[in-house]
Amino acid sequence: MLSMADTAADTADKKQDRKAAKLARQIGAFAKQHGGAEGQIAHIGQAGTRIVLVGTDGGWGDLVAPTYTVAQLAAEKAGLTLHEEFDGEFAARVKTGPYEWSRMAGIQIGGAANPAA
Repeated sequence: MLSMADTAADTADKKQDRKAAKLARQIGAFAKQHGGAEGQIAHIGQAGTRIVLVGTDGGWGDLVAPTYTVAQLAAEKAGLTLHEEFDGEFAARVKTGPYEWSRMAGIQIGGAANPAA
């Protein structure tokens, strides 16, 4: 006979699996659009865990998982190669465009303020 704790744990595991599967589909779609992808997982505090994706073509993006475990599971389900760090070699693959440069310049050297949230 299952206890209430077992039932709650089973429900939590299923929810975690569904979230990881959804993230894995998103990772797969990104990889397909960018000729493949590699990633890096990083804690971002209470907000969860960020999965940074870098496509073979230099395109990049990120997803947020609720926990590090879900992020790892999603990466595994998607077959994503993970890097331990977002180091110089990995970061050098990222291609930025005018939008990113204008945002970085605006933030760094007193350019236009970010729109109010």
